[in-house]
Amino acid sequence: MKKIILFGALFAFLGLSAYAQEVAVQEAVTEEEMTKFAKVEVMTSDFVEGKNKELVDMITNNAVLGGGVRYNEIKAAWGDEAKMAAINVTPEEKVAYQGIIDFMTSMKQVVVEYKTGLIKNDTILGIATYNKVNKAIKEDPAAKEKMDSLINVLKVKDDGAGN
Repeated sequence: MKKIILFGALFAFLGLSAYAQEVAVQEAVTEEEMTKFAKVEVMTSDFVEGKNKELVDMITNNAVLGGGVRYNEIKAAWGDEAKMAAINVTPEEKVAYQGIIDFMTSMKQVVVEYKTGLIKNDTILGIATYNKVNKAIKEDPAAKEKMDSLINVLKVKDDGAGN
């Protein structure tokens, strides 16, 4: 009877050992997965940069506000009716400034939707790959360092292609 129990325990141990190795193999992140993840990070960064340029353009080229100086004056007084009256903020300027605030408020949601779309797209990254790589870079400092380096390389290539 002891031999049967020992044999059963040995068999169970070998089975668990093989399963653990299989899980470890499944969790290994490939270079291709790292590259896809890094590309999504760079694409998102480029998208945010584009939105920021759009915001700056919206402020500096606003015909009602007349540029960044007036924008900053209104920003400093915004929410304080006495200060706004002191700098003679017109109703048109209020509407223009509110439009800029609305754009800034919506930016975060737009960026989240953009990045989520990239992640969900299996040809670009895919949710499973995103989760796998994200877990790896959170748990393994070497993977995080490799990802940061890869992102920097891709940004340099992207900047070089854009110029």
